[in-house]
Amino acid sequence: MLRSLGQRQVTGSDEDPRVTELRTAVSRLRRELAAHPAEFPDRAIAEDELAALAAMAAGGPPEIPRLRRSLLLIAGAIGSVSALARGLRGVREAVELFGQPPRQS
Repeated sequence: MLRSLGQRQVTGSDEDPRVTELRTAVSRLRRELAAHPAEFPDRAIAEDELAALAAMAAGGPPEIPRLRRSLLLIAGAIGSVSALARGLRGVREAVELFGQPPRQS
């Protein structure tokens, strides 16, 4: 996981390292889900939300509330599939890099 989030990546890119981490985690979980042989009722929801996260990561800094909503939907869809737990944890950790959404008064 990236530790120095305020600094540019070693490559010199101006891309936010949190976005890079999110893109990597989402890609990993998408591959794991595609390779998972078992069908389960909410698989399509997980695939759709992972695609949405990938699109958000490709577009630059994503909206934090939307990130969290997608994470909740993915967790609900695949949370009981133990073979995908590590990948799901990676996506959760990547989303958490963006911090907490602002509190509403």
